Amino acid sequence: MSLPAPWVEDPTELRSHLANAGTRIGLDTEFIRERTYWPQLALVQIAIDADQGAPNILLVDALAPGIDAALRDVLLDPTIEKVMHSASEDLIALRRACNAVPAPLFDTQVAAALVGVGAGTGYQRLVQDIAGVTVPKGETRSDWMRRPLSPSQLEYAADDVRHLFTLHDALSKKLDASGRRTWFDEDCARMVANARDDDGERWPHLSMRSSQYLDIDAQRRLLRLLRWREAHARDSDRPRSWILDNELATTLAREAPDSPQALRTLFERSPKAPHKLAGKIWDALNAPLPDEADAPGMRTEERDKRVLRKLQEAVAARSAELGLPDGVLASRRWLETLMDGEDWPGVLGGWRRQQLEPALSPLLAAAGGSPDAPV
Repeated sequence: MSLPAPWVEDPTELRSHLANAGTRIGLDTEFIRERTYWPQLALVQIAIDADQGAPNILLVDALAPGIDAALRDVLLDPTIEKVMHSASEDLIALRRACNAVPAPLFDTQVAAALVGVGAGTGYQRLVQDIAGVTVPKGETRSDWMRRPLSPSQLEYAADDVRHLFTLHDALSKKLDASGRRTWFDEDCARMVANARDDDGERWPHLSMRSSQYLDIDAQRRLLRLLRWREAHARDSDRPRSWILDNELATTLAREAPDSPQALRTLFERSPKAPHKLAGKIWDALNAPLPDEADAPGMRTEERDKRVLRKLQEAVAARSAELGLPDGVLASRRWLETLMDGEDWPGVLGGWRRQQLEPALSPLLAAAGGSPDAPV
């Protein structure tokens, strides 16, 4: 069988291939995350600049002994730019498997959004729009842990990095022409930092619709359970829902069992109840968190909805002025965080703050939110 690219499972061979990688590589991964909390890295695809024509592509067996260390060297090399598409989950997979987050990063999806090509554009669509090439989607759902991989899996994997340099070249020119290279560098650096310091969401209960129907004490109990679940899922490498599903967590928070026996009685009503974890869940449910009183309240009042709508309208207007697709400047979630008084957190810092603060600060001040001083 003729392979679409060399299959590499020897660390020495991989280092030899990468010895003359130049100043950039294309990078993608395939992983499985159905039965674990952490992604299980199965395959790493690497594109290397060729002197002429198409890039040289390597299909690297991430399950082979010693490959993780060989990959770590190139992932951490600051002189080699890593060209990836929609890299956030790939970064976590590589950090987990290789103890390294690729940097510096050039994310083609981020670049496309900032130059107005489209927000959240998939790789196949972007290749079609920029390179005029149709890339098949055939193995989107596939068992990447099997060995050997099928010919269609190998072809699909190679295609995922085959056109990254074409995208890189075209989008780099657009970034420079638009004057948004610094915006892009900031966003990619933030993605890398987030992957390195992935501590989980601070207020996970706010994203659950059922929590808006709970009183403040029940919301705090739910927060305790979700924080415990996150830590246990990470430590045991099991999906969150396998530890404690959302419905049961909400029920426990709302009904507040007053004894371990009462908790077990509630468990009997749920076919997914984790009976072996009853003691730990009881402890988590009844152990106040040092910061739970700082948790923002649910935004359910009509006044809050009006304020959010005004903020969204201001963001939409500024996005139109900048020629940015919807969702690039600020999501609903981040606007709600601003309404809770946080000081331009996370992605809303930096260049986004500079673009949005003049329009949003007066609205936040009028609503009683944080009217931060101008940057």
